[in-house]
Amino acid sequence: MKKLIRKTLNTVAVPTDLSTVTTINHHAEVAAEAVDLSHENVERIWSAVETLYRSGTQPAIQLCLRRRGEIVLHRAIGHRAGNGPKDTRDTPKQLMDTSTPMCLFSSSKAVTALLIHMLCEETEVNLLDPVSYYLPEFAKHGKRNITIHQILSHRGGIPGLPANVPLDTLWDDEEIWRLLCEAKPISVDGNMLAYHAITGGFVLGRLVQKITGAGIQQYLQKKLREPLAMTNFTYGIPSGDCSGIALNYATGPKPVFPVSWFVKRALGADIDTIESVSNDPRFQQTVIPAGNLVGTAEEISRFFQMMLDDGMYQGKQVCKPLTVRRATQEFGALQFDRTLMLPMRYSAGMMLGGEPFGFWGPQSGKAYGHLGLINKLCWADPERDISVALLTSGIPIVAHHIPSLINFVLTVGRNCSKLHNLSEAA
Repeated sequence: MKKLIRKTLNTVAVPTDLSTVTTINHHAEVAAEAVDLSHENVERIWSAVETLYRSGTQPAIQLCLRRRGEIVLHRAIGHRAGNGPKDTRDTPKQLMDTSTPMCLFSSSKAVTALLIHMLCEETEVNLLDPVSYYLPEFAKHGKRNITIHQILSHRGGIPGLPANVPLDTLWDDEEIWRLLCEAKPISVDGNMLAYHAITGGFVLGRLVQKITGAGIQQYLQKKLREPLAMTNFTYGIPSGDCSGIALNYATGPKPVFPVSWFVKRALGADIDTIESVSNDPRFQQTVIPAGNLVGTAEEISRFFQMMLDDGMYQGKQVCKPLTVRRATQEFGALQFDRTLMLPMRYSAGMMLGGEPFGFWGPQSGKAYGHLGLINKLCWADPERDISVALLTSGIPIVAHHIPSLINFVLTVGRNCSKLHNLSEAA
């Protein structure tokens, strides 16, 4: 019966004893009481992660949660490779740990966005300048006045590549740029909100190259990776050694129409193709600013902690406090996103929370972060003084795990509330 259910739901094998597949970095975790939490608060959050893992949709999960700048949860569960829906008992299994790098998918956008704000901080670039001011070839077909800010806030009018573009185009920089320049926008005045899954990142990467004379990989290295002392945190795997990265798996029931149509429209391919492409060494070795940053949950949590600390890391000013505020301030009210088919609230680069309830839970109006292919959740919440990164290797779309994902966000919010509310958290 279990095998039949797993086959029907397209899930992975989950052991009865989760301790056999769990890694805890005890050296990194501080006592909950040191940051005005209780042991019960922390264990409720981890229990929510275990519930998500038991859904069978996530072969591997990493979690890093900082509170008041201190790590209270630094854990991993599952397998880096070998426990996908199509793997057998004989497939060699490799355990996941807290140091295993993972592809962040669209959570990459938060990092790329801050780089653009940092570029504005140190040069004469203005986000309200048209992209074509720096890249004249982009002006074709009415795109002359589309601004950098509109690209960052998903109002640039070019939410997707043309239909039927071969996916291997993703690692052909010149062809991608030609297609974007030739694209006819769905809007040119910034009034139409439509999530730019990968297109905006290529525009921003080209902009960095034109202004700095170097690629966005080099700019990332200089402005964030070195100052934050990251081990990974690169677009793709520049070294070409992809053997240690966690594999991605298409899990959960296969989407059917109209969900399958929505997925292809938003992401440019069906979910099985996305699994194949994301595990392709060519994808892992190229630079896709909107979708293939590689890092650990601790590293992306460290990035958001730096933002929470007004651009400061270990006594070093990585970026100005004003730069962080500009990257996280709301642009436009809650509005229906024509790509995601959801009401969304964005800054110039971040997905924002809301009041009384938002993307990052209840009373999350000041929270900001980014989703990665639906299943990766990375955000910061100044009110609760937390930076959170939940990274997963499963890429189900509409499946039975969605309540567990939502419950995780709610559990973090409740158990990291202000101190006088902690005793009420459940």
